[in-house]
Amino acid sequence: MLIIGIAGGSGSGKSTVVKQIIRLLPKDAVSIIPQDAYYRDNGHLSAEERARINFDHPSSIEFNLLIRHLDELKTGGSVEMPVYSYVTCARSKETIPVVPKEVIIVEGILILTNPRLRKRMDIKVYVDADGDDRLMRIIRRDIEERGRSFQQVLQHYDKFVKPMHLQFIEPTKRYADIIVPQGGQNHVAIDVLASRIKMYLHH
Repeated sequence: MLIIGIAGGSGSGKSTVVKQIIRLLPKDAVSIIPQDAYYRDNGHLSAEERARINFDHPSSIEFNLLIRHLDELKTGGSVEMPVYSYVTCARSKETIPVVPKEVIIVEGILILTNPRLRKRMDIKVYVDADGDDRLMRIIRRDIEERGRSFQQVLQHYDKFVKPMHLQFIEPTKRYADIIVPQGGQNHVAIDVLASRIKMYLHH
């Protein structure tokens, strides 16, 4: 099994990179584990407390569960991946079954911050993008998908996203085996990655 970690700042284009890689690979060769599924369950908090959750800090992720699931997949077992809602900040009662495949992609902004998780990765990728480009994507995404107003997005970015990016996410670039500038627009880097994975699949 080949375990690939794809990290990068919020709005850097990680999901696009993942989609493009999958498109270039044989059907059903890849299972995806998004870090966002492993946010801690905060459904018990009040609306005011939920508004103060820092989703960009490593402590917001239940890494122990994520690592346990990865280890189970590696030994051939299936896992029940949590389903997390940004609207309620809670895990839903439903889970998503994930079965072991030849390639597992773990994707999220904080996945390279955890040494135990890094150790399990065969290829570590950091998707790099200009801060302005990331902010524009974050504004669009948070208004469309997370129901925030323009003002709320900017406040959230200023209070959490930017400082946490500088403190925790940007420094993990040094752990990457491959850095992909311009995110999903970088077709050369995506082709190189996909070719490397195909080589593994055909060995």
